[in-house]
This record gives sequence, structure tokens and C-alpha cells, in this order.
Amino acid sequence: MITSELPVLQDSANEMGGAETVSLSVSVSELEDSGEVKAKKKRGRPGRPPSANKKPRKAPMEKSQPRPPRGRKPNGVSQQNGEGEPVTLFEVVKLGKSAMQSVVDDWIESYKQDRDIALLDLINFFIQCSGCKGTVRIEMFRNMQNAEIIRKMTEEFDEDSGDYPLTMPGPQWKKFRYNFCEFIGVLIRQCQYSIIYDEYMMDTVISLLTGLSDSQVRAFRHTSTLAAMKLMTALVNVALNLSIHQDNTQRQYEAERNKTAGKRANEKLELLLEKRKELQENQDEIENMMNSIFKGIFVHRYRDAIAEIRAICIEEIGVWMKMYSDAFLNDSYLKYVGWTLHDRQGEVRLKCLKALQNLYTNRELFTKLELFTNRFKDRIVSMTLDKEYDVAVEAIRLVTLILQGSEDALSNEDCENVYHLVYSAHRPVAVAAGEFLHRKLFSRHDPQAEEALARRRGRNSPNGNLIRMLVLFFLESELHEHAAYLVDSLWDSSQELLKDWECMTELLLEEPLQGEEVLADRQESALIELMVCTIRQAAEAHPPIGRGTGKRVLTAKERKTQMDDRNKLTEHFIMALPLLLSKYQADSEKVANLLQIPQYFDLEVYSAARMEKHLDALLKQIKFVVEKHTDSEVLEACSRAYSILSSEEYPIMNRVDIARSQLIDELTDRFGLSVQDLLQEGEEADDDDIYNVLSTLKRLTAFHNTHDLTRWDLFGNCYRLLKIGIEQGSMPEQIAVQALQCSHFSILWQLVRITEGSPSKDDLIALRRVVKSFLAICQQCLSNVNTPVKEQAFMLLCDLLLIFSHQLTAGSREGLQPLVFNPDAGLQNELLSFVLDHVFIDQDEENQSMAEGDEEDEANKIEALHKRRNLLAAFSKLIIYDIVDMPAAADIFKHYMKYYNDYGDIIKETLSKTRQMDKILCAKTLILSLQQLFNELLQDQGPSLDRTSSHVSGIKELARRFALTFGLDQIKTREAVATLHKDGIEFAFKYQNPKGPDFPPPNLAFLEVLCEFSSKLLRQDKKTVHSYLEKFMTEQMVERREDVWLPLISYRNSLLTGGDEDRLSVTSGSSSSKAGSVRSKKGRPPLHKKRIEAEESVEGSWMMRNDTLATPGALHAPQLTSTVLRENPHQASQPLPDPDSEPSSEPDYMHNPQMQMSWLGQQKMEEAGRKDRAGMNYMKARSSGVRQTVRGLMEDDAEPIFEDVMMSSRGQLEDMNEEFEDTMVIDLPPSRNRRERAELRPDFFDSAAIIEDDSGFGMQMF
Repeated sequence: MITSELPVLQDSANEMGGAETVSLSVSVSELEDSGEVKAKKKRGRPGRPPSANKKPRKAPMEKSQPRPPRGRKPNGVSQQNGEGEPVTLFEVVKLGKSAMQSVVDDWIESYKQDRDIALLDLINFFIQCSGCKGTVRIEMFRNMQNAEIIRKMTEEFDEDSGDYPLTMPGPQWKKFRYNFCEFIGVLIRQCQYSIIYDEYMMDTVISLLTGLSDSQVRAFRHTSTLAAMKLMTALVNVALNLSIHQDNTQRQYEAERNKTAGKRANEKLELLLEKRKELQENQDEIENMMNSIFKGIFVHRYRDAIAEIRAICIEEIGVWMKMYSDAFLNDSYLKYVGWTLHDRQGEVRLKCLKALQNLYTNRELFTKLELFTNRFKDRIVSMTLDKEYDVAVEAIRLVTLILQGSEDALSNEDCENVYHLVYSAHRPVAVAAGEFLHRKLFSRHDPQAEEALARRRGRNSPNGNLIRMLVLFFLESELHEHAAYLVDSLWDSSQELLKDWECMTELLLEEPLQGEEVLADRQESALIELMVCTIRQAAEAHPPIGRGTGKRVLTAKERKTQMDDRNKLTEHFIMALPLLLSKYQADSEKVANLLQIPQYFDLEVYSAARMEKHLDALLKQIKFVVEKHTDSEVLEACSRAYSILSSEEYPIMNRVDIARSQLIDELTDRFGLSVQDLLQEGEEADDDDIYNVLSTLKRLTAFHNTHDLTRWDLFGNCYRLLKIGIEQGSMPEQIAVQALQCSHFSILWQLVRITEGSPSKDDLIALRRVVKSFLAICQQCLSNVNTPVKEQAFMLLCDLLLIFSHQLTAGSREGLQPLVFNPDAGLQNELLSFVLDHVFIDQDEENQSMAEGDEEDEANKIEALHKRRNLLAAFSKLIIYDIVDMPAAADIFKHYMKYYNDYGDIIKETLSKTRQMDKILCAKTLILSLQQLFNELLQDQGPSLDRTSSHVSGIKELARRFALTFGLDQIKTREAVATLHKDGIEFAFKYQNPKGPDFPPPNLAFLEVLCEFSSKLLRQDKKTVHSYLEKFMTEQMVERREDVWLPLISYRNSLLTGGDEDRLSVTSGSSSSKAGSVRSKKGRPPLHKKRIEAEESVEGSWMMRNDTLATPGALHAPQLTSTVLRENPHQASQPLPDPDSEPSSEPDYMHNPQMQMSWLGQQKMEEAGRKDRAGMNYMKARSSGVRQTVRGLMEDDAEPIFEDVMMSSRGQLEDMNEEFEDTMVIDLPPSRNRRERAELRPDFFDSAAIIEDDSGFGMQMF
């Protein structure tokens, strides 16, 4: 029995029998007795002799000392032996070299010799397992209360480290956790027949663990909770064994008592009665211990602030309910698991689900779980959508187990919530949902009945009804483009069904028999799509794109299965595919799917199995499909099929090549005649002539994309069509688009031939002539009235300019120099104008065009946006690869804020790449884009600019975003930022005010925009820029203080103040104080000396680079593209919220050699004579300043150009609290134990674990 006082400890001072009572437990009000502690006589318990014969024992130091087991001192203090063996119980368990059985046996032997010393050893074991360096001595054990001992141990904790054995990483500590749990289990198992009933050992251990579990120290709480829960698990096992023995004894007693009087053995009855009574007493004591642990520890710690502690409690209660279901599997214990399903930490919810899975796996326990299922079923189903994927997977598996236990437990709505998860992008979730779907739809049929029915109907496979059911499910889900996801989800659970291709082709080819329903057209299309997906899954043996991290290496067994499946599907579809194409050749959707099957064939089978006749039948059907269809998707599928079948490594290549050549010959002849007829008819051409040209050209274009058709010379007829169409302006847009594509493919195939061979000069000249003429045609098409033609011409222009750029000669291909084309200024301007007109369109214009276009739906809007993004990306590549001059990017950069949601990622990447090319030129481009926006604003608002307007704020916000992209390393961007300020100052004072010198220049307000870049200047550069600014200022300007002069005042102040902020960035590479501490300290000079040398080297290098360093001059906007000249200038955008930091890492910039020395160098030389003294004072201030502590990074040093849209963790918790606020129905009455008020006190050693509410969960639980 657990009492509030531990048994008496005596020493030599009390040899006459006086007893000194020492309190070593926390009072447990539910278990206290009002009377004195009973001294019962226990049977067969050598650990405690009868109290009547108990003699006063000697003090530990006065006894004859037994041999301490395994080198441990009797009082638990570590000692070091010469062999380095473990000296404490903690070290023995941690190393795990000895069998746990022998470790426990040694401890039991020690306990029998002196139980106080052995218990002291066990107490120190728990203390040390918590990571505490302190040791409980015998004097503390005798004279101090439990709370005082724990407080003393708390003071000896190492507060510098929050780690303790249970949380330390590494395999050693993982093994320790296992050994720790095993030790407790073995200890109880070895003591279960005697020692645990002596009312001493278990009382002391449970009292200690209860006190530790109530500690504010996380390590104590965590370790003691784990120990108590494992102790409880071991006691549950003991109680279960006692229950079994009781039942056996009762049966023996009943059997003996029912015998006749002559055969009955009264002595045996008395023995059985005594044994039953003893077992019952033992059972009562075990239950008493379990109640102490459960009420004293579990009911408080399952609500602990630390998720790991809560998880331990839930995991162990699941073990108890499964191990001893008669005692624990009831609503009194299940409610704790049900409540914790709402825990805010995923690991705790995961433990709940796994504990429940162990229960629902046993069908016999399902009736006991019925009430729990009804109460918490909705919560479990909702957890299938948990934000933690591991939790969602286990929730789906639990729902599947519930379904297996009872079909009626889940409603249709519950099942539908799980069905749609088969389309999840996370594969484990989808596979678990596929298992649920398989159990629900495909496991209830009778295989024998299905097979008998199939035989009566003449079918070879009994899976016909199941496949129909799968098709209906696929159609009802209305996610037809995700058939591959559905197949992948079911692949592990329904693989036999999905590989039944014979049954699928039977359903498609054969007529329905009596009693069978006819497949509708939608059902046939869905079945073909699913069949193709199953073929792909079997042949490739990996999940579809978008599900999974990539192709994993297959095992030998998986590879063999893959090869067998591929052979099986090849042998079947070699014969079935021509028949399927013949039946469905008029349906473009079905044919496009069926033509994907040949790519998964093992083409060796055609020749190895002598199935060439089936190959001829397939080629014949493909030819029929080509002649019948003009849909691009079908034609591309036919082209790919010919390409796959004509692979050079297979013997069937010649046969396929002949069939393809015959088809191309026919199409080419037909195309030539139709083009001739169309051109002869001219404007009088009818629809038939146009259709003949268009249909044939579509077929040839589709084949030219995959096959080299150069010998048929398709470029000539296509060029004729385009040239006459431009001259006459009457060519249909579809013919023009197809002709452009076909010509493009023809040029690329000619380039492939030249690069792979040894071309002659005539070949290069001929190709150059072709490319030049086609580029001219595309440029002329940019002004076409038809938008599809213009977009196609623009994309082809960008692609060809990129292909035939200066990079064509890279890699020892200098001989291809005649093919290099550089776009002139006129072409560059036309391309940029096209981007501005067709990409950066206002939302109002877009919505209006959508309304006029037959009310296009959301999908069409997304498609239109995708097309515009492609246009912008194509032009941006020309800038990045230095094909179009970088200043053209100014018109792109200025739209960054306004079109951030649509094109922000593309513009940001373009900006990053251009800075890597040339930092200075990129900076001049950035300031040019801001100048263009400012000029647009002046045009709209006039000279009296409202600086508080949202448009001005938008320009300033864009400037701030641009400033952030320069990153932290100000040495690398020094000249670029200085050049930016120079151009900005010149722009601000470019024009004088017509009213006179007393009025500010029209562009003066631009200095307010320029202020955003002042923080990126070094302090010495700020002075240089300020001196340059003074050249443009008059004495009257310096004295002015009116509002119109505020931009000048603000800009001057930004240059004259804030020098201290730059101290961190003077040394190149020191982007953070932390990074500085990581650098190598070998041979490092003193800090102040290093800093001065760095500055002097920088200053000297700037002054001496007169002949090598060059800075480009002022940039000018490309002709005909400046927004100043545009009729509808774009307004500045609204500012976005502040972004986070974005560090920049760029290689050293390349200087553009247009001047003899840098602008900053010039300014230094001009001021060298008149500012020597000021410069010396400045260096002294710098050298003295570096002796101070380096400040941390400023808030505006590095913010990203994008925004963080993730919700805070607190917001997520609040949302989850609102979601689960009304789900709790079962109320747990508040405990009357006095410890409940202090159970969630802050953890002094884990600040992150300090809770903010009374529940420990941040949600209403009880």
C-alpha cells in the first residue's frame, strides 16, 4: 500500500527501538489512510521479514559491507576503478554491455542484503538518467523530505545546457533510452513474486517518480514520466498474469469442490482457497500501485506542456488497453485518447492514432470500442486532412480499420471525405486512401461467384464488374486529368485488378452479352485513359510526375516484376492495339490515348516472336489515323509512335521507315499541289482550298517536329505562303501560324545536320540566307493584325536569336561564325514594344477582352496568363544572354511592383542575372526605370507634383525594393551604387525651372526616390556623392526650407548622416557578425589594423585604376520604347507590404570600358587637394571607431524582394482552437488533488515550453 510516510529508517543512535520517520513521498489524497500503516505479514517475501521479529538494524557504515555489485559504492557515489568499468547503475545501463537480466539480478541481490543502500542506488539512477550531476547521499535520504531532495537536485543541474539523456542525439543515447525502458521492465518482472509486495521498494520508487514528475524541470518531468509509464506497463503485465492465475485457481477449486464427498480432497481445497486469497491480495496491491501511478502521474502529465511527455502517456495507455483490455478498455480510459486527438502537436496526435490502430486491429475488441467510435468518429475522419502528412496517413489507416470492423460505422459522407484523397500529391496519403477505396469498393465481391458468372457469359476474366465500378468512380470524381494519380494510389492494393488488361480489352472490343450493360462513350474514354495509365505504371515502375521525389533505384525483385509486366503487356497489346485503333479511329481523344501505348513496348518481341504482321497492321491503322485527323494532339501522338517504332537498335526499323517515307511522300505531294492551287486562286480561294492546305500543313508540321524532313524541302512552300500572305494581307491566320512553325523546324533540322557533320562554306551561306530571310518574315509578322500570328512570330524570333547568337560558336565551333546573328536596334525596339503591348496589359483591359470573348472561364484566364508569361520569359532570356541591350530591361523592371503577382518571379530572376553580367550597367538600368516612371507621373500630374500621392509612394517603394537587391556586401556594389546616385542627381537637375532660379527644378522631387539608395553607400562614398550634389546646387538652394525643397533637404540629410551604419560593411565579406566569427583566425592581424588596411587598399585601388577601370556613361532609353512617348503611360503601382531580408551573392562585376577611370575615382582626385585634412580626420575617426563593438545588422540591410505569406504558429494554433472548440462533449471532473494547481508551472530549463494558459494545450479541453 502506498502511504504518505515511507517505512522507518534506523541508525545506531536508535538501537533501542526508537523509530525516526522520514517523509519521502508526495501526499496522494485519494490514497491516504486515516489510520496507521498496517503491518501485514506477506507470504514468501524475503525482502521484508515479519514486523514482530524485526530487529533494529545497524547504520550502513557499521555493517559488514557486502561486495558492491559492478563496482558501485554502497551510497551510490561514483568511484573509479583501475579497469575503467562502469561504476554506477546509470553507467551500466548507458553502456548496455551487460545483459539487463544480470544487471537486475545484481541489484536484487544487493536489495536483499541492504534494501536502503539498494534503493539509494536506484534513486540516484533516476536522478542521473535525468541529466542531473548531483547525487543523493544516505544522510539526505534519511533526514530530508522528498521535496527538499528534489529541490537540492534541481540546484545542481547544469543550466547552460538544455540537453539530457532522453533528448541527446546520436545512436548511443537512442540505445540508452531503449536500455532504460528495458531495465524498468526487467526489474518489475524479476521482482513480481516477492519484492514488489514488501510495501517498501514500490512505495519508495512510486513516491520518488511522482515527486519528480511534478517538478518544474523538464528533464526530471520527462524522465520520471517515461519511467513511471514503463513501470505502469510492467505492473499491468503482472496484473494480467495474476488475473490468469486467479481464473485458473478458481476453475481448479470449482472442479475439486464439485467432486463427490469420497473423492474430494479437503486439504487441496484449503490450499486452493488460500492461494486464491493470496492472489486476490496481490491483485489488490498491484491495483493500488497502478492507481497511484495513474492518478498521481498520468492524469497530470498527459496534459503536460511538453509534447514528448504527452506522447509518452498516450503511447503507454494504448499498450495498457491492448494488453489488459478487460481492465483498461473502457470509456474511463478511452476518453483520454479521444481528448488528445485534438492535441496541437502532430507527434501526439500520431501516437493517439497508432494506439487506436492497435485496438481496432483486434476484431474482438470492436464491441467495446463502439461508444468511442460513435463519439470520436467525426474527429478521426477530419484528421485525414491533417496538416501533418504522417498524421493524415495514420488517420486514413485507422478509418480503414474501422470500416473493416463494421460497414455501418462510416456514413457515405465519411467515405467520400476519404475517397478524394486518392488524388493527393503526397503519395503516402494517396496510397492509404487507395487502400481504403479498395476495401470499400473492391473487397465485398465474391470471387467464386464472379468467376462463375464470367464463365457463363463467355468472359475470360471475372474482374469485369470491378473494372466497371472503377470507371464509374473515376467519372464521378470529375478529375479526369488525374487518372495517373488514381492508378498510382490503387497500385499497391489493387495491382491484380489493374493489370487485368485482357478484361479491359474485352470490355472495349467485344459486344456486351446478355445481362451486361453497354459502356457509354464517356465510360469507354475513361477506361482507355485508365488502361494507358496502368500500362505506364507497370512499364516504368515509378509514380507519375508530381508524386514522389524522383525515380528510385529498383530492387532486383522489383526489376524482375517490371520486366515480366512489360513482356506481358507487349505480347497482349501487339495484337490488341490495332483492333482498338480500328474501332476508335474516328474518336480523337481515344486515339490520342491509345497511341501512347507503343512507347512502353518491348520492341524486340516483334522480331523474336515473328509478329511482323501485327506491326504492319499497326502501321496501317496509324496511317489511317493521320489521314483522318487534323487535331494537333492526335498528329503529335502519331508522329511519336513512328519515331519510337523506327528506333535504330531494333530490326523493325527499316519496315517502319519505309512506311513513314511513303506517308510523307503522299503528304508532301498533296501539300505542294494544294499550295499551288491556293496561290493561283489568290483572293478567290474558297474554303476547300484553304482546308486542303491547312490540314496537310498541320500533318507535316507535326511530323517535322519529331522527324528530319529536310530532304522534302518544306521550307520553300512555307516561305512562299508567308511572303505572299504578308504582301497581300489575306493569308488565314492558322495557315500562317503553321507555316511559321514548319519553317522553324526546317531551320533547326538543317542546323542539326551542319553541327553534327563537316559543313562546307556553301552550306553555311545557304543556311544563313534561309535564317536571314525567315527572321525578316517574322519581324514583318509582328505587325500582323492577327494576335496568334504575332505571338507565334515573336516566340520564334526570340528562340532563333538565342540559338543563332554568339554562343553558337562556343565549344570549338568557330567555323559556325557566319551563322551568328545580332539583332539591330530596330528589331530590338520592335520586340520590346511587342512585350509592352501584349504582356503588361491593364487588368481592366484584360477583363473587357475576356467579356468580349464569349465570357471565357477561369481556366482560359489562366491559360492566357501562362501565354503572357512565356512571352515575357522569351524576351528576358535575350537580355540575360546579352543579345538585347540591357537598357531595354528598364521598361521591364519598372513594372515589377504593379505586376508582382503575375510576373514578379520572372522579373526578379532577370534582375539577378543582369547584375551578375554587369553590376554598374544594371544599376544604371534600374535608375533609368525609375526615371521613366517619374516622367510618366509628371506627364499625368504636371509640374505641381503631389509627393504624398499613392503614385509617388509606389515609385519610392519600387526604389526601396531595388535597393534591397544590392545585398549586404557594400564593397562589391560600391561603384554600382555610386553610379546610380550620380545618374539620379544629374536627372534631378537636368532641367531648370522656366519660372526662374528661385523655383525648384521640375525633377527635383526625384531626389526623394533616390534617398532609398543612400543606405547602400559607404560613409566615405556618401561624402563623395554629397560633394557631387553640391556642384548642382546654388547658394539659394542651400538656404531654402519651403516644402517644395524638402526632397533636396531629405537627400542631403541622408548623405550627411548615418555613417555609423556602414561600419559593418566596410570589410568585404563580413555580411553578419556571426559570419565573422566563423572565419579562420590563423595569421589574422589585429582588428583595427586590418580595418584600416582594407580601407587604404580600397582607396588606393580606386585612385590607381586610371587605365583599367571604366564606368559606362549615362544610359538612354531605347528609341520608340520610352514610356514618355507612349500614349497610355502605365501608372505606378501600390506599395506592397515590407518583405523579409534577401541576401545577395553575386560574382565580381565586369566593367564596361567606356571611360578612362571610374566616376568615384575622378571625384576623389578633384577633392584630393582641398580635403587632405578632412580626409586624415576621417581616417582617424574610422580607425578609432573600429575599436568599438561591431553593431548587428540593420533592419533594412537585406530584405527579400518577395513577401512571406506563411501564417504565424500562434495564428495556426488559434485557428485550430476555433476549429475544435465545440468538439468536446465528455467532461472530465476537475481533480481534487492539490498538485493539479501546480502541474503546469513554467519549466525553468526550457523557456520554449512555458505555457500561456491553464490547459497546457492552448484550447478548451475539459
